[in-house]
Amino acid sequence: MIETAVLAAFLAFCRIGACFMFLPGLGSARVPPQIRLFVAVAASLALLMHLWEVIAPHVTRQPGPLLLLVGSELLIGSLIGLVARYYVLSLQFIGSAIAMMIGFGMAGGGPAIEEQEPQPAIAVLISFSALMLLFVLNFHHAIIGALVGSYRLAPVNALFDPQSALVDLTDTLSEAFMVMIRLGSPFVAYGILVNLAIGFINKLTPQIPIYFISLPFVIAGGLLLLYIAIGTFLSLFADGFFPVTVGR
Repeated sequence: MIETAVLAAFLAFCRIGACFMFLPGLGSARVPPQIRLFVAVAASLALLMHLWEVIAPHVTRQPGPLLLLVGSELLIGSLIGLVARYYVLSLQFIGSAIAMMIGFGMAGGGPAIEEQEPQPAIAVLISFSALMLLFVLNFHHAIIGALVGSYRLAPVNALFDPQSALVDLTDTLSEAFMVMIRLGSPFVAYGILVNLAIGFINKLTPQIPIYFISLPFVIAGGLLLLYIAIGTFLSLFADGFFPVTVGR
């Protein structure tokens, strides 16, 4: 009985822990691995009592089938975490594009919230605000609910389906980037119109360095547009998170 309980807890930790390692925020490079590990262990033990009936019957002591179950659970948990992480990574992409469109692309920034690579300050601000909004809206509760529901859709004995996982990841990327393109479309239009106008002016007065003169005005206009649109931007981002990720 003790061995069954330990193996069941380990199988639960494989799926839940793998998901938590890739989750936005908890899976960030800013969070120490020890914290992520302890949170994953705590969540696994807390959910084990609710998942006992769907995990314990499939526990086996044979090394071969047990390793197969462990690998399958790790891949399923990673898939759930990656679906949520791809949505936030697409926001980082459009944040960097917005920074470039409003003239902040060349400005020195700091490390990204989720990764170690440097990112423009505007993109970091947008990513951090969106991530904080997700935590305020308890997206981690929805992820935990999705993990519990995943045992109904993908039981332990069903094993990992690579084709279905690839379809889910592809659809998530497609829908997430469509959402982000719609959110960033005002800034894309602003960048195109401003650069087009500056190009015409530069043709009329080629002896004047129009680009360097106009850059402060381009940044000021972009910041004003960001100030006006940031509330709606974050609201639409949060509205699209659940249908694109856990609603799948």
